[in-house]
Amino acid sequence: MDKLIHGTAANDTVRVVAAVATKTVEEVVLLHGLSPTATAALGRTLIGASLLGATQKDFDRLTIKLESDGPIGGIVAEARPNGALRGYVKKALADLPANGNGKFDVGGAVGSGTFFVIRESGFELGLHNAPYVGSVPIQTGEIGDDLAFYLAKSEQIPSAVLLGVLLKNTEPFVAAAGGVLVQMLPGANEHIITMIEDTIAHAPHLTSVIGDGAGPEDIAQLVLGEIEFKKLGEREIRFECACSQEKAITMIEALGPDDVRSMLDDDKGAAMTCGFCSSNYKVSEAELAAILERISEA
Repeated sequence: MDKLIHGTAANDTVRVVAAVATKTVEEVVLLHGLSPTATAALGRTLIGASLLGATQKDFDRLTIKLESDGPIGGIVAEARPNGALRGYVKKALADLPANGNGKFDVGGAVGSGTFFVIRESGFELGLHNAPYVGSVPIQTGEIGDDLAFYLAKSEQIPSAVLLGVLLKNTEPFVAAAGGVLVQMLPGANEHIITMIEDTIAHAPHLTSVIGDGAGPEDIAQLVLGEIEFKKLGEREIRFECACSQEKAITMIEALGPDDVRSMLDDDKGAAMTCGFCSSNYKVSEAELAAILERISEA
């Protein structure tokens, strides 16, 4: 079971969120047939969304979206309060050789563009309030750096973000995946900040310790060093899509009478594929006729 925990340290002046998401990322790889570089890119973004979503009390859907000009074409990752994660890259097979450090060249695959964070409240209740959208220019495309930059510039919260995905050549292909978010809250003193920065700088690679069996609590303590961590909550995280036949019909209804009539006359039905999970939904000619009747009378 993949798990996320959140808590505080240093007399509640430091917030820490940590997650192990190996199984979740593995499921996404198999679902989308991702290349190694695309796996690292989407895996990091999914983990980042889960970490940031865990800090939000008033929002019940958080989406990280990268609109970029690199080979991967863009990334979308969505997190919900029940631990459900879903996401996709626009070009699943985009791949690049390792960079100079022997790591996945996620930055090269992402390229330049804009890093968005979208928060929606009331979504699960069907309220569909106007979302809050924040954005910053993509800095490195490595995801963790960009999320930390967003938090510093858009929300004025000094943060450290570590995200990692480790692959291997045999099934299961994802050897380890996880991340940790450390945020300095009001009252954090410079000594604590320096201690954490030094600990992170000298800590082993995140995926190495996860691969050796470390859980979220171990990761949180890894970045805090001697500073005591106080866990406040935990949740299971998993891949789960929110699509359905009913939502496919709702999307068709939103197109308007002219478009629905065109589907009915020209195509004798409709077919939709979910970008998040690749599920296919078919709407018959009779169902389209019923939809057209409903929206024409509205």
